[in-house]
Amino acid sequence: MKEEIVNRVANSALMTFDLEDHFPEGQRAEIDLSQWLHAGLILREKEFRAALKSIDWSIYKDQYIALYCSTDAIIPAWGYTLVCSSLLPFAKKVVLGCEEDLNSSLYQDILNALDYSAYQDKAVILKGCSEKAVPLAAYLMAMEKLQAVAKKVMYGESCSAVPLFKR
Repeated sequence: MKEEIVNRVANSALMTFDLEDHFPEGQRAEIDLSQWLHAGLILREKEFRAALKSIDWSIYKDQYIALYCSTDAIIPAWGYTLVCSSLLPFAKKVVLGCEEDLNSSLYQDILNALDYSAYQDKAVILKGCSEKAVPLAAYLMAMEKLQAVAKKVMYGESCSAVPLFKR
């Protein structure tokens, strides 16, 4: 008589929290301010303002934007702020940094708005592998939220989870 194979993982009380399920969809763009600097290094106000006025900012409509400078230029705060001001009527969100910084900021907004009551006093696996660009910071933010409510938090997959926290 054959013994029936039982999927213990499927029958367990483990809950999975998958950051990829909350990945903020939408088009992203990185804008390098060095393109508007003299020799890529010096912000000359008159030329900088003229360059910004010549841009059709509507091409960034409904996009998430990361502002950065690829050179060692020292850009005053008003420089980034002026570019941001030009983008705000069109972009969904503007952040300082690279695309990973942008995704971290988007995740912070999303994770702060979630209801974690379903994970109250439960064993939770913070799913590790993802195909989308989930930033490391999002895992830290999720851990902060889950540890506040869960009985146990693990990282990885059901078949090979690494224990992180136990109340």
